Amino acid sequence: MSFSTALVLAGGGSLGAVQVGMLQALIEAGVRFDMVVGSSVGAINGAYFATQPNSAGVAALGKIWSGLRKPDVFPFSLSDSLAGLLRNRSHLLQPVALTRLIRRALTIRRIEEAVLPLHIVTTDLLSGAEVILSSGDAEQALLASTAIPLVFPAVRWNERILVDGSVCSNTPIAGAVALGATCIVVLPTGFACACDEAPKGLIALALHTLNLMSMRQLARDADLFAAHASIHVVAPLCPLSISVFDFGRTDELLQRARAQTLAWLEAGGLDQPGLPESLQAHHHAGFDMQPQPMLARS
Repeated sequence: MSFSTALVLAGGGSLGAVQVGMLQALIEAGVRFDMVVGSSVGAINGAYFATQPNSAGVAALGKIWSGLRKPDVFPFSLSDSLAGLLRNRSHLLQPVALTRLIRRALTIRRIEEAVLPLHIVTTDLLSGAEVILSSGDAEQALLASTAIPLVFPAVRWNERILVDGSVCSNTPIAGAVALGATCIVVLPTGFACACDEAPKGLIALALHTLNLMSMRQLARDADLFAAHASIHVVAPLCPLSISVFDFGRTDELLQRARAQTLAWLEAGGLDQPGLPESLQAHHHAGFDMQPQPMLARS
């Protein structure tokens, strides 16, 4: 691995648990990084890893994910949401639970206090530009990077109004290149390619749609920046029937991702730049979910 190796973590709701399993395998294999760049849930995972970039840190992050449930992130309250609509509020949920989760997972107050250089990706709500936060209040930066439009409130950062990094750059390969990385290891979350139907509910559908857009963006950027850096995308889980709004199966996601990433590494994954086939647009019709590494597409 070169000196300027960036770990890039994508967004993807509850599928962020996949990244923890991937990190466990990478650390076990002795892979090391020089900087961390994360967007949305990948920013939370990245911030935790950047403060303790070792097996103990990843194990602690795994425990947080194992106990995570939907109300820990999205504590839906009908009365609060209705009150918000009546008051013409710009978001459905207050970020109280999300703030509690970030504080639980974070051991630093400022971004620049991380052991590894940490860069948190957000989106300027007015211009749509990517805004990378490399210093300042870590909690506010993570709240901005995970501020899903219409779901959570935007965060004011100096003169800017910031929202979820996934709006402009869910998998911030471009940001890593701009920061000087010549080797990039991408941890995608993948997508629910084996679901029988679209998710129900406003938040679930919004997250699912953002996730699909993100995976298409990843495929585009991996090709676009291949001439600027050696890009290695860890293969995501496939087939996958767990939605980005399902926090009830995080242990399963973590364990499958660890096993699959170890196999990917043993097969020389870090020596083979390019995009895994499982990130191309596809669907497994009528798939009966059983934990398996990779299947042919239907």
